[in-house]
Order: sequence, then structure tokens, then C-alpha cells
Amino acid sequence: MNTAATAAAPRSFKDVWLISAGHGLTHWYTATFYLLLPLIGKELGLSYTEIGLIMTAQHLVGAISNLPGGMFVDLVGKKGYLMAASLFWVGFPYALMALTHNYWMLVVCVALVGIGNNIWHPAAISTLAHRYSNRKGLVISVHGMGGNIGEAVAPLVVGALLAWMSWRAVVVVNVIPGVVMAVLILAMLGAFSMARAGDDHINAGGEKRGARDYFRDFASLLKNRGLMLVSAGSAFRTMTQVGLHTFLPVYLAYELGYSPLLVGLCLTVLQTAGLVASPIAGHMSDKMGRKNVAVSSMALTGITIIGMVLAGDTALFVFFVALVGFFLYAVRGVLQAWAVECTPRHLAGSGVGLQFGVTALGASVSPAIFGVIADAYDIYTGFLFLAGTIIVANVLILFMPNGAATAKTSSAVAKG
Repeated sequence: MNTAATAAAPRSFKDVWLISAGHGLTHWYTATFYLLLPLIGKELGLSYTEIGLIMTAQHLVGAISNLPGGMFVDLVGKKGYLMAASLFWVGFPYALMALTHNYWMLVVCVALVGIGNNIWHPAAISTLAHRYSNRKGLVISVHGMGGNIGEAVAPLVVGALLAWMSWRAVVVVNVIPGVVMAVLILAMLGAFSMARAGDDHINAGGEKRGARDYFRDFASLLKNRGLMLVSAGSAFRTMTQVGLHTFLPVYLAYELGYSPLLVGLCLTVLQTAGLVASPIAGHMSDKMGRKNVAVSSMALTGITIIGMVLAGDTALFVFFVALVGFFLYAVRGVLQAWAVECTPRHLAGSGVGLQFGVTALGASVSPAIFGVIADAYDIYTGFLFLAGTIIVANVLILFMPNGAATAKTSSAVAKG
């Protein structure tokens, strides 16, 4: 198939909406658990460090599974089926939590979620980047917007349920709509796959290449300066995000005395702001360059986190939460699109898997470090640590030449 012709042809956005809806489902459960953390922490008498270690376990398992997941996508293909399978995987471990009364069993259940969540991204993002090659920033940001919708709606719904149900009952009830949605998305992905032909088929098999050739090409990704810089920058940005997700609900419940419904409302504000920002930033990065958008968004994230801490329990607190969500999530899809541009097309799944693997490593250490800092000093110092991580991410991105990634990838694809 002529790649240039395919890229130039206009495409319906229905594929983007379909995949983004699936992404929203994978994030629904994660957002639910962040809201439950303060309740679980109080019931089990957990310290800040122990709360942080729960999320560290999930992201560490995710880091380990991301890389082989990306390889699997490139070698096997069948991306539609892999996306559908990941949707079924995510909800089940959360249902098992209703039966746990032991801290370490809870950690195991949460860790299992990391595998299902991280099969989704290499398949979904590489598919979108290939099918909409001239609009990567926009479509990947819309995909991120789907995750934001799941994370925005879940806290509000679950917060309302917690007003009259225990958290154990909520995790069981919460599985029901997830299973129904997963079945619907599986059916839609099946119909979607039958509408494609040739090598553009979303469920086409992976490229027929020997294992030795594949691993030689994969090793070249580790030497790809642009990809590794973007991945490292993404890791530090995600340290900020995961630390905020884990401890903002705890802070609201423990320090400010918010009810589960009010905590859910604040998390919805955070995600809704990100929902608005993501496609705007993606479109701007397509027009103005990834670096300009990434640097400005991350700088403003650090400033607004400090403002959030200083606002304390005043009316300005929720305003700063919204600003943090806007700038923090604005850059996520931009960095993902940038990583794809740094990667040859035939290794797109592996490139995404590598980026998410490095990112998950950063995410895995952030909650534990925050917890240790909060126990040793106070939770406000922990939030200042998060402002520091986004500053480090920005410094790494400053070393990226603007526009070089696109040129390199175009050359690589032309030779492929």
C-alpha cells in the first residue's frame, strides 16, 4: 500500500472516538480506586508510605508489562483484539478487592490492574498514529481526552454511591457497567475490524520479520536520543500526575475533612480541566511544534501546584486544582505523539511500549517517595516534591530539538 497516499486521504474520526471510548473505560477503574484510597487507608490504618506503596506496586508491574506488551503488538498485530482483551482484564482485580482484608492481598489486586491497563496503550496509540499520520498530536490527544472523561465521570458517580454504600459494595457494583461497556466495545471493535482491508486492517497480523531482525531494530530504539529524552521527560511528568492522583484525595479527606462526594467533585474538576486542555494542546502542537507546547505547559504546571498548596482550604484551592489539571494533562498527548514521531513505523508499538515502560518506572517511585516525605515532614512538602518533578521533566524536554523528530521518522519510514 502507498503510505503517502494513505496518509493524505481524509479519514472519518469515528475510529478515533471508538478507541478513545475504550480508553475511557480503562481509566474508569483507576479513577475509582484513587477515590477509595482515603477510605481504605483509614480502615486498614495505613501510613502515607503504605498508601504510596499500593500505587507503586501497580505502576511497577505496569512498567514491567509495557515493554513486552509493545513487542507483542508489533510481532502479533491483531491490535483490535488486544485492545478488547485489555478492557476485560482491568475490572476483574478491582472486584477481588471486595474480598480482601489484608494489606498485601490488596497490593496484589492493584498490581494486577497494571498489566491490563498497559496492554491497551501500545496497541491503541500506534494504531491511531499510523491511521492519522498527519494529525498525530490531535488524535492522540483525543485518545487522552477519552481517558480524562473516564477519570472525570468516575469520581462523581462513585462519590455519590459512597454516600450510601460501603467501598466494598461499590467495587462490586462498579464492575457491572464496566463489563457491559466492555462487551459493547468488543462487539464494536469486531465490526470495526471487518471494515478494513489489506495491511490497513486494524487486526492485520504483525510484520513478517525474523526475531533476530526485530531485536536488532529494537536495540536501536534504546540508542534513539530523541525517543529516550521524550520518554524520560514523560516519566518525570507522570511522577507529578500519579503523586497528585494518589495523595490529592487523601489530602482532601484527611486534612480538609471533605466527604467522598466532595473529594469526587474536586477530582472531576481536575480531570475536566484536562479534558478541555488535551485536544487544544494537541492541535497547537501540530501547528506550533511539540516543544513549544510541552515546555510552556509543564512550567505552568509547576507554578500552579505551588499555588494550590499555598491556597490551602480557601476558595482558591479548587481554582488552582483546575489550573493544575489543565496544564498537566495538556502535555500528555503531545509527548506521546512526539515519541511516535521519534520511532520508525514498523516499531511503533515497541516505541510506545518503551515510552510507557519508562514512564511507568517514574510513576512507580513517585507515590512511595511522596509517602515517605509526607510521613517524615508533612503532606504539603510532598506536594512541593511534585512541583520539583515537573521542573525536571521540563529541563529534559529543553534538550530536544524542535521538529527534528518528525524529520527523522519520515526518513526512517521512507527507507522502510
